[in-house]
Amino acid sequence: MTTSDPIASPVVDDAGRRRRVPGWVFVAAGAIAVGGLAFALTAGTDSEEPPAAAPAPRFVDDTPVSGVDHAYTGGFDYFVGGGVATFDCNDDARPDLYFAGGASPAALYRNTTPVGGPLQFEKAPSPITDLTAVTGAYPIDIDSDGHLDLVVLRHGENRILRGLGDCRFEPASDALGIEGGDAWTTAFSASWEGDAGLPTMAFGTYLDADLTTCGTSLLARPEGAVYGTPIPLSPGYCTLSMLFSDWSRTGQRDLRLANDRHYYTDGSEQLWEVPPGEEPRLYTQADGWRPLQVWGMGLASRDVTGDGMPEVFITSQGDNKLQSLDGGPALPTYADIALRRGVTAQRPYAGGDVLPSTAWHPEFEDVNNDGFVDLFLTKGNVEGQTDHAMRDPSNLLLGQPDGTFVEGAEAAGITRYERARGAALVDLDLDGLLDLVVVNREAPATLWRNAGDSESNDTSPMGHWLAVGLEQPAPNVNGVGAWIEVSTDSGTTVREVTVGGGHAGGQAGWIHTGLGTADDADVRVTWPDGEVGEWITVDADQFVTITRGSNEATAHVPTG
Repeated sequence: MTTSDPIASPVVDDAGRRRRVPGWVFVAAGAIAVGGLAFALTAGTDSEEPPAAAPAPRFVDDTPVSGVDHAYTGGFDYFVGGGVATFDCNDDARPDLYFAGGASPAALYRNTTPVGGPLQFEKAPSPITDLTAVTGAYPIDIDSDGHLDLVVLRHGENRILRGLGDCRFEPASDALGIEGGDAWTTAFSASWEGDAGLPTMAFGTYLDADLTTCGTSLLARPEGAVYGTPIPLSPGYCTLSMLFSDWSRTGQRDLRLANDRHYYTDGSEQLWEVPPGEEPRLYTQADGWRPLQVWGMGLASRDVTGDGMPEVFITSQGDNKLQSLDGGPALPTYADIALRRGVTAQRPYAGGDVLPSTAWHPEFEDVNNDGFVDLFLTKGNVEGQTDHAMRDPSNLLLGQPDGTFVEGAEAAGITRYERARGAALVDLDLDGLLDLVVVNREAPATLWRNAGDSESNDTSPMGHWLAVGLEQPAPNVNGVGAWIEVSTDSGTTVREVTVGGGHAGGQAGWIHTGLGTADDADVRVTWPDGEVGEWITVDADQFVTITRGSNEATAHVPTG
C-alpha cells in the first residue's frame, strides 16, 4: 500500500472551522478520509452513525422535448474532440449550451427551462458562433467585464469570442493579439498569474496541419492589454486535455497535459512548472515526476481522498488512472489508486462486449447530493477500432462512505451505446440536482434531466445541496484559482475553481456541492492570491454568491 493512499494515511485539518464534527467510533482514533470528505474521529465517543451513500438518481431523457438537435460529425479530422461548453450567456443564472459540431456548424442554445421542469432550449443562430471545424469550447471572462467569453477550439484557426450579453458575441482574437494557428486543437486551460490583467492561456495541439505529426502546445501570456508571442511547450505529444492546477497547494498553478500515446513512441504524460514571469519548465524524474504512458483523453481533478490535495483522473483506452500525491506536496510524485478505489472502468459494464473500453470526458460531481463525490465518464469507440469495445456505455461511478466507487449508470437509466465524447454535469433546471449533457459522435446529443428518486421530482430524498458563485474585483472576477471549503457536521469538502480539463469542453457558473442530510453549511473561500476569507454559514438548498471581502452570502432565488 502506498503512502499516498488516504485509506492508509488519513489527514484532517480542522483549524478555523466553526462547526462540530461528530466523533464516530471506528477502528482507531485520529482521522480517516473517505469519499471526498475528511472526517474527524474520536475514539471512545458515542455519536450518530456515519452518513450513508444514496442510491443512483433517476435520469429522464428529455432530448425529444428539449429543442436540442445537434451532433458532432466528420471524418478522421474529428475522431477526437466533440465538447460542450456550459455557461450563462444572458445573465438569467441558467446554464446555456455551446456545442462543438466538427464538420457540422457549432451551435449555441439558450436555456429556457422552467425551474424544476423538462429541459427546454432555443437555438440562438449567429455567424459569429455557428462556426465549422469546431472541436471544443471553454467559457472564461477574459476581460473581466462581467460577460463570459468563449475560447473556441478548431481544426484550423482557433477563435476568441467576446461576450456582449444577451448571448451575443463578437470576434476578439485580433484585438487580443491571439493568432489562431492552423493545427488540430482539442485542449485548453487558463489561469491568472500574479497581478496580470488577462489570464495566461494554454492551447493543446493534437496534430499539426499535416495530420501525421504531434503538434506543439502553446502558452499565451499577456503583455499589457494584448498577448505576446506564444511560448512553445516542447516536446509535444498529441495533447487532448490540459489543466492548470495548484497541485501542491503552494499557490503556484502548474499545467498538467494528457497526451495520446497512439501517435508517439518516446513521449509521456506531462506536468509543466509555470512560475509567474518565467519560462515554463517540464518536470522530470529528477524532480520526482514518474513517467506515465497512457492514451490520455481527458483530465479531471478533485480532492477525492479528503487530504485537501487534488487527485487527478486521466481517461484512456482500457487504462484509466486515478493519481494521488505519493508522500505529500513536496514533490510531483504520483501513485495510481484507481484499482483500490474502484474507478478503473477498463471494460464495459453492460452490452456484452468484453474488449477494453475507450474513455473520454471525466467529471467529478455529486449527482445524488449525498456528500460523496461521484465520477462520470463518457465512453465510445474511436472509429472502428476492432481491438476495443464497440458497445461501450458511459459510466456513472457513485462515491461510497469507504472511499470506493460503485457503478450506477444502469440504475440511473443512462445506459446507451452511442459513441460519446464530451459531456457536462450541470443543473440546467435550477432544482438542485445535476443534469447531464452528452455529446455523441455522428449521433444526436443527449440531455438527461436528473429527477431524483421520485416521480414527483422531489429533491430532498437525494440529499441537500448548495450552489456557490464567486465574485471579486477585476481582474479574474470569477475567482479562477480559488479554493472553496464547504463544511457540515459530517465533514469538509475542498474544491479548486479551474478552467480546463475534461475532453474539449468546460463549464463556468454555479459550483455544486452535495450536503447529504445537513440543512446548513459553513463555507470559506481561499482566494487566488492566497487571502483566506471568513467562514460564512449558509442554509442548504440555495444558490448563493460569495463576494470577496463580504461576511455574508447573497442568495439567488430562481424564477420562471
